[in-house]
Amino acid sequence: MPDQDYFIAASECHLMDKLPEVSYYPDVSRWFQSAMTGVARVWDASHDIKPLIASELIKQMDATGIDVAFGLRESMMDVTGFAAPMSTNGWIIEQIAPYPDRLYLECNVGPILHRGVKHAIWELEFLVKERDAKLCKVYACEDGPLNDPEMWPFYEKACELDIPLTIHMGMAYVVPQPNKYTHPALLDEVLLAFPDLKVIAYHMAWPNHEELFGLAGKHRNLHIGISGVVGWFARAPYRGYHMIGQALEWATEDKIVFGLDWPGVDMQKCVDYMRTFDIPQELQEQYGYPAITDETRAKILGLNLAKLANLDTTKRVGKS
Repeated sequence: MPDQDYFIAASECHLMDKLPEVSYYPDVSRWFQSAMTGVARVWDASHDIKPLIASELIKQMDATGIDVAFGLRESMMDVTGFAAPMSTNGWIIEQIAPYPDRLYLECNVGPILHRGVKHAIWELEFLVKERDAKLCKVYACEDGPLNDPEMWPFYEKACELDIPLTIHMGMAYVVPQPNKYTHPALLDEVLLAFPDLKVIAYHMAWPNHEELFGLAGKHRNLHIGISGVVGWFARAPYRGYHMIGQALEWATEDKIVFGLDWPGVDMQKCVDYMRTFDIPQELQEQYGYPAITDETRAKILGLNLAKLANLDTTKRVGKS
């Protein structure tokens, strides 16, 4: 069993502060109901969910051996009729400020089309240049199709700023959001127009993951994020053997990126699964999946994300 003290970097760690203020909107309860009866159950979020603040995130990172993580607001503005988000970029910046070498900003300036692309571009540039944002989340489920031509200036600005976009792909897991805005085919069109755009496609685009894997082999700057679904793999290991094995075939170990979608997964189980990840020999022989090495695990757990976000890979915490 592998026993390496890997550098671990986790994207998509949601911090929230506005839930009591928006709970009276009817779609907020519908959103939570759909999340808890569907995706949270499958991704095994049955653990005790603690306060969604930076100090709790750091506590869990220390316990599980995660060196750095990316604090991300939760938008979901459609559940309030676009009156308010579940948390803001400004609040995230305040939360992560006490932990400058552990927590980094993964901003979200959406809904981009709904608010106006020029406003999203201004905020993105400000957060990158003035607040050192390292990643930017694009959550089209509450907004509109990824390949809408009005999005082109935003992608152009992301290329200019050299900031990777972390894009929700595949299933829109909660109501009232439709699935049609985040299919991998839409991303294909974007990357044909912007080959220099760096993208991490979250959740492996399940259930459209096979198309995403093929696209990651096609586009040099398209990476596959395992955030969220890694909780599913930790609960159902063979599903992970097959999906990660197929992703490795198409995209190689250089383009698979660890993440959590915290608190929607159990951090300890996810880290343990990937730290010891190994595809059974039988599956390697029957499906052609590559053998897993320490280098494979090291790249997936942190080195690939650190390279994209230009982070120092010095260990911050010891192995739990």
